[in-house]
Amino acid sequence: MARRLPNFSALRAFEAAARHENFSRAAEELHLTHGAISHQVRALEEELGRQLFVRHGRQVKITNDGLKFAQFLGKAFADIGAATDAMRAASINQRLTITSIPSFAARWLAPRLGKFIELHPDIEVVLQSSGHMQDLAREGVDVGIRFGRGNYPGMVVLRLMGDVYYPVVSPHYRGGQLPLAPADLARHTLLRSVERWTPWLHAAGVDLPEPSGGLLFEDLSMLVRSAADGNGVALVRHVVAMQEIASGQLLRLFNVATPSPDEYYFVTPPGAVGKPQVTAFRDWLLEEIAVFQRQHA
Repeated sequence: MARRLPNFSALRAFEAAARHENFSRAAEELHLTHGAISHQVRALEEELGRQLFVRHGRQVKITNDGLKFAQFLGKAFADIGAATDAMRAASINQRLTITSIPSFAARWLAPRLGKFIELHPDIEVVLQSSGHMQDLAREGVDVGIRFGRGNYPGMVVLRLMGDVYYPVVSPHYRGGQLPLAPADLARHTLLRSVERWTPWLHAAGVDLPEPSGGLLFEDLSMLVRSAADGNGVALVRHVVAMQEIASGQLLRLFNVATPSPDEYYFVTPPGAVGKPQVTAFRDWLLEEIAVFQRQHA
């Protein structure tokens, strides 16, 4: 049979009043009125059948019985506080911090991430976008999505997928007078980025020098936007440009694609590998990539 416990609010009011030996200060601590504290303490005394305070007007002095009871309650409340802190800490441990190169974060991962959050509502996801290598463990990052050669010393590394390059252009570029063959690119504006044109030009059998001068885009998302605005022909990675291609804002030119020497990698500090939220995200991400590759095979 369950024990009948006193009203919890009355216990809190009494414990605070006993600690301060003052009803007014207890009222301030619990954001109550002096009268509310006095009422709850009297109700507790009636329920226990014991006097807990000796009253002299507004002056109160705790009784010996009251002091012993207050000490037990103080320990019990401390235990409750410790258990609550442990639960909060467990909740914080369900946070998943991901850092990704900006182009992949904005154009591939972020549009899909809502599905992961729906599947795992207990996980708080923090997505950081950074093009710079970070010390993941030192900065408290659980997962890094990197685009490179897979050489990340001290990290647990999993290859996700490769990518390919090809040229794209807005259907409205030069009033729709688009290049019809790779050799025609000699008469068109080639937008520049950190990714060189030369490997693709060689694969297409075009003897053109690497474009030089003018604006160079370090952010591939801005390169794609400039191409969609009709400013020129851009050499893009498929993963970065596929949204605009699907929507018709960009057209893929020719049937030549060159594989990227860099690939996408899932990088984790050893200390984070065993976290359940990291495992859940890795499994979900691999499945999403498998679906993506089947759709774009």
